[in-house]
Amino acid sequence: MSARPDLRLPPLKYLAAGIVSLVVLFHLAAVHKSDAYARHASVDALRSRLGLSSDGMPVASFRQDDALAAPHRAGGADWDAHGAGNSTRANAAFVILARNSDVWEILGSIRGIEDRFNRKYNYPYVFLNDEPFNDEFKRHTSAIASGPCSYGLVPREHWEEPEWIDESKAAEERKKMADAGVIYGDSRGYRRMCRYQSGYFFRHPLLDTYDYYWRIEPSVKFYCDIDYDPFRYMADNKKKYGWTVSLYEYEKTIPTLWKTTKEFIEKHPEHLASPNMRQWLVNDKDEYNRCHFWSNFEIGDLNFFRSKAYLDYFDYLDHAGGFSMERWGDAPVHSIAAALFLKPEEIHWFHDIGYMHPPFLHCPKDSASRCACNPKDPNAFGNWKKLRPNWASE
Repeated sequence: MSARPDLRLPPLKYLAAGIVSLVVLFHLAAVHKSDAYARHASVDALRSRLGLSSDGMPVASFRQDDALAAPHRAGGADWDAHGAGNSTRANAAFVILARNSDVWEILGSIRGIEDRFNRKYNYPYVFLNDEPFNDEFKRHTSAIASGPCSYGLVPREHWEEPEWIDESKAAEERKKMADAGVIYGDSRGYRRMCRYQSGYFFRHPLLDTYDYYWRIEPSVKFYCDIDYDPFRYMADNKKKYGWTVSLYEYEKTIPTLWKTTKEFIEKHPEHLASPNMRQWLVNDKDEYNRCHFWSNFEIGDLNFFRSKAYLDYFDYLDHAGGFSMERWGDAPVHSIAAALFLKPEEIHWFHDIGYMHPPFLHCPKDSASRCACNPKDPNAFGNWKKLRPNWASE
């Protein structure tokens, strides 16, 4: 007689192992097919939900009575700062475009914003790079940040020159600028960065779920304790663009930017805000006076950059070729767009945030109790009143 089959159930440990294996397989398949699931199921997201910081330690509690009241702002009510985990925290993130080689300079910038502000709020960081971030960069930055960190690769089609650019002609123009002594005149990479910051950073999928961003760059300093939440201030007061320093752009880098902008305005007058800040941009001959907000510090509403007005404007500039054939910077592009497409009350000067991007700085006046800078420094923006919009006062 043939042996009867053994119909007994396998031991419990084998059943458990089988179930775990199926769960892992389904998880890996979901991560591969769904970016949203991958972000939700990431270690950073889990750590945030568990109340842990990037080094695996519990996030220190921030009680309401520890917070200092935010300063009164024109056009807005007084309000209190909010601690980590509070539901009133804005839907916002820090955005950092960096290379792997920038890691040590970036760490200094993150340490500064953590000590002065984010250690109380734990806002997330989004790092972007045109090459994959290496393990060293991820390890060091995630260890020092109090909020979750995400690392994104810039799509090649967003970084490299568009197909309508004649590269041989662009190379000739770069050489001319270099011969003329224009800063970054011969740099193709710098031009790519300016174009990306002008028209693409806000389109990265890692930013799709956010409403506000705060741009941070390598080697910057924050001089003052920030005793309120600038993100919440932007949201509560319906601000769309925030800045702290404004400068003159190098004239040789933008010879046709204003001409191209005026052509766009003539074709799309429907995009102009009423009122707007055009008079801050031009001299008495309606020529661009080169004033711009220094965009290495900006806090903005991502939906402004996603708007039809801004997207149409960038697309027009992009097809004109000035990012490659000249050296149009993202600072004048952002500034011109904000001045034309936003109302003055939608733009805010963060005069109370002490900040430095070498060699220039902003040091708030009468703030020795919370700032470590000299407001009389010759490189301090506060001394250049003619570069401020008329409504900007301390």
